[in-house]
Amino acid sequence: MPRPHSIVGHDAIRAELEQDLVTGNVSHAYLFAGPRHLGKMTLARWFATELLSAGQPPEALERTAHDCERMMHSDLFILDQLWIADQCEDWAVIAQTSNAPQQVREKKGVKTDTIGIDDIRSLQERLQETASGQYRCCIIRSAERLQTEAANALLKILEEPPASLVFVFTTQALSSLPSTIVSRMRVIRFHPLSHRELAPLLKGVEDEDRQFILHLAQGAPGIAHALKTDPEALRSHRLVHSKAVSFWRTHSFKERLQILDPLLKRGTEADQMLLHLALALREQSPSSLPSVQALHELASGLHTNAHRGLIVQRFGMRVS
Repeated sequence: MPRPHSIVGHDAIRAELEQDLVTGNVSHAYLFAGPRHLGKMTLARWFATELLSAGQPPEALERTAHDCERMMHSDLFILDQLWIADQCEDWAVIAQTSNAPQQVREKKGVKTDTIGIDDIRSLQERLQETASGQYRCCIIRSAERLQTEAANALLKILEEPPASLVFVFTTQALSSLPSTIVSRMRVIRFHPLSHRELAPLLKGVEDEDRQFILHLAQGAPGIAHALKTDPEALRSHRLVHSKAVSFWRTHSFKERLQILDPLLKRGTEADQMLLHLALALREQSPSSLPSVQALHELASGLHTNAHRGLIVQRFGMRVS
């Protein structure tokens, strides 16, 4: 998903990080925790640029910002998109978000979107190098992807980090991280933004589209930005939402099953239908408690290996 070019919202978090820099109270490790698309990586990369700009003469700041934006700075390491056999093998694509060493993944033909012990060992070799400035920064996106061995390998360096090295991890699943990792990091929680905070991101958007995007984004600037810049995606969501509204209004069991057809297979269409079923139900005033409970059970059931067709039929019958 494309990132907004500028930071949207999170003023208190940004002020807190700026204060750390001013007072010299920079922690050796930060953990940005919160739902997807709230801007955690955008803040992480901004903070990395601020760290690497510390102590720089004014004439060097523009060059530092340029190198950080393009991930060319020798003191910045980002582990974001991973090389995955048969899925993501284009180094040009990977280089748009990651500059941490991953050649071992290609050599071994790694097929999972998890961060393994070899990834961390390759990264640790680079992290032991001497900083060219006051700080070095290592960003790891979605730290819940860390395999157990990889997480354990990070513990020692988190306990005894090299001088001037600052880690910034992001996660959308804080509870899934080992407590040993979390306890060694300063946790900063991200929350959905208000409509007022998202408004500057949607300047120039027609009112009807703006209201729908705000409703769909649920406080996530990443989603708002993506829908603003992709009219086709916006039209697709409108169509799915219209079907979801029809689902809650019709009393025909047959029609409801037809609308729920995308749920029979895993994938983006199923995820979108679940999202819009929830949004459309929320629009009802008041929402039916049994329907809310049935939808919750549907979502939970679809995340298991149970027969999707039976789960969908049961849901359709419960809300009929």
